[in-house]
Amino acid sequence: MTLPSIFVRSLGQGARQVLALHCTIAHSGAWAGLAASLGAQATLVAPDMLSHGKSPDWDGQSDFFDLTTTLSAAQLTQPMDVIGHSFGAMIALRLAVNHPKLIRSVVLIEPVFFAVAKLDAPDLLAQHDAAAQPYVEALETGDMPLAARLFNRMWSTEESPRWPDMPEKTRAAMIRGIRVVPDVEQALFQDTKGLLTPGVLNEVKRPTLLMTGGHSHPVMPAISHGLQKRLPNASIITIEDAGHMLPISHPKETAAQITNFWHRLPPSSV
Repeated sequence: MTLPSIFVRSLGQGARQVLALHCTIAHSGAWAGLAASLGAQATLVAPDMLSHGKSPDWDGQSDFFDLTTTLSAAQLTQPMDVIGHSFGAMIALRLAVNHPKLIRSVVLIEPVFFAVAKLDAPDLLAQHDAAAQPYVEALETGDMPLAARLFNRMWSTEESPRWPDMPEKTRAAMIRGIRVVPDVEQALFQDTKGLLTPGVLNEVKRPTLLMTGGHSHPVMPAISHGLQKRLPNASIITIEDAGHMLPISHPKETAAQITNFWHRLPPSSV
């Protein structure tokens, strides 16, 4: 299989090489605020997922999770720190499992691993599923503009821009990206990739920081705490006044926590 070429953005000029993986219906430019807040300490290598940003469209046939993981792994040209947000955090977690020698540390921001909540907090997962039902139904009926609008609203806060107030280009990009969501559902909700198979996450020895927003859906901290229990070298931090989009809405606070995490790493991870 010939891999498609994707767009990769470089942000910052610091010595620390960081692979930054964005969330669904966003793009690599979403890391600009965090990169600026990290200042001169890091360079972010930020790819656009297929059907996002400046990358080409996903073919609709390949396994999107597998293909995105492979394309992201291709950016690991040396041992790097990895930061992932939402679905990007799921990619980061798979990279930590599959490529431990190329990962120095891992930051998982609001990972959407709903299979963890299915085991640990099924009541909270049921609340999430009820809240998600409107956009799920829109996807099932093929109404992509409505699905993108509802999906965006679910993961936003009251302070986030409303759909009618967004530029047309931004709305079109979200509509384009929402098409990938159904293809990753089984992996996120049913763990079809086997990440929760006994012993798999226990092998992720690299230092891991889990980050969650205090105003995010209640299922999200449950997922992060569940992953903390399963990862042998993980810590967790909450940015209390942030929601799911915390690396975009609160880049300074996010950068401060990541910087503190990096400063605590053992010399072999720096």
